[in-house]
Amino acid sequence: MKRVSIFSPDHPLRLHLANIYRLGVKELRSLAADKVLLTLIVWAFSGAIYEAATGTSLELHKAPVAVVDEDDSPLSRRLADALYPPFFHTPVKITLAELDPAMDRGRYSFVIVIPSNFERDLVAGRSPDVQLNIDATIMSQAFIGAGYIQNIAAGEISEYLTGRRDSAQTPINLVTRVRFNQNLNGLWFGGVMEVINNITMLTIILVGAALIREREHGTIEHLLVMPLAPFEIVLAKIWANGLAVLIGASFALLVVVRQVLGVPIAGSLPLFLCAASLYLFAAASIGVYLGTVARSMPQLGLLIILVIIPLLMLSGGTTPRESMPEAVQNFMLLAPTTYFVRLAQAILYRGAGFAAVWTDLLAMLALGSVFFSLALERFRRSVTQTQV
Repeated sequence: MKRVSIFSPDHPLRLHLANIYRLGVKELRSLAADKVLLTLIVWAFSGAIYEAATGTSLELHKAPVAVVDEDDSPLSRRLADALYPPFFHTPVKITLAELDPAMDRGRYSFVIVIPSNFERDLVAGRSPDVQLNIDATIMSQAFIGAGYIQNIAAGEISEYLTGRRDSAQTPINLVTRVRFNQNLNGLWFGGVMEVINNITMLTIILVGAALIREREHGTIEHLLVMPLAPFEIVLAKIWANGLAVLIGASFALLVVVRQVLGVPIAGSLPLFLCAASLYLFAAASIGVYLGTVARSMPQLGLLIILVIIPLLMLSGGTTPRESMPEAVQNFMLLAPTTYFVRLAQAILYRGAGFAAVWTDLLAMLALGSVFFSLALERFRRSVTQTQV
């Protein structure tokens, strides 16, 4: 039996690698010719990230507020003056009769009603009520703003009566220290998480669309008559589209997130890109599977909606996994997105190294292998049906 050296051009491994490389180059050329998908990639890793990071505020910012001051005392005016930008707009003084119409029209998010004799009752040791009216149609602002106003009012009243911002006497002094995002800036979170979410979305879309495009253009039959193995076709689509997504993600982190948005990257970017490459293998395998199930682009779009939304919403990127039902947490352990979000946050936010994320990398590799096997088997069956 004649043995062929691995360095020989006729070695089976070299032939497989050459086929995978050439098919991948063909895939990149097809992608370059598809202006719609190219536009989607460019927008997803540039403007979409900026829009998501700056368009959704996770903290209070210039909330419109009004004050009904029926006491008109130094303390009541002090409370109104304590509400200032950037958290609030300069408070507007209105009458009690104007309160309901103004709230109904949505002019103010918060209206504070200070009763008459407010300062006198406080000095006398009584506890007068201050009414805070909240427009709860803006839920996040309403919840955060109510806490801000309560803390501001408590501090001002305490300082006015006792000379101290906090008059509570406790046996301990609680000191809060915020790590990794000291100012609790939602911009830092939104920009990075949008990059992670777009990696998932684009990988599944591009790989699934590549298979549908082959079927719709009739080029899948051309591939079937060539001496190509199904796994070569699948791997070519995975590495080619994965490379495009990886380049876009690198640009997004280095230029959009770090330079334009000014978000610091705490950890190793090469380590994150290596982890992203491993995740791309798993996500692209899901895209291959969906591409073999769908028979047209509209069907693929509907399937992608059903798959991507749960992956993004339940993986821990939007809502912490700890706040989800335990059954959902356990079920999402079967999705590679859960591990990718967790390790991405650890690397990019907390500066974690390989020793802290290797278990997540191993889990992604295992799940990626499972999804790849399922996708390859499904592709082989679809190829057999096409040939028949």
